[in-house]
Amino acid sequence: MSGSVGRPRLTVEQYAREGSWVVAARGELDADSIAPLDRATQAAVAAVPTLVVDLGAVTFADSSALNLLLLLHHSTALRVAAPQPQLMRVLHVTGADRVLNIYPSTDHACAAKT
Repeated sequence: MSGSVGRPRLTVEQYAREGSWVVAARGELDADSIAPLDRATQAAVAAVPTLVVDLGAVTFADSSALNLLLLLHHSTALRVAAPQPQLMRVLHVTGADRVLNIYPSTDHACAAKT
């Protein structure tokens, strides 16, 4: 967890929805805080065929988040839901938005057929 004063702690929620496993992150994703999301997603990769990572409540993400998403993309059927504008810029600048399956919401990601 992040130890910086004033920075939100990262929390992770997980649940099944429409045949997918959703891992929802809330807070900031950086090298100091990403461990709970990494653990949750790695466990899901081993257990479910489709993983939705809901980033709608992520307020900051750095290259560690990008790295985790790309690793997950190579490990499972990954759907990225609701990335905020700052993260979308990172995904666009790096070209990851052309590689990852990105959806505007968890609803859309869970309902997708591909």
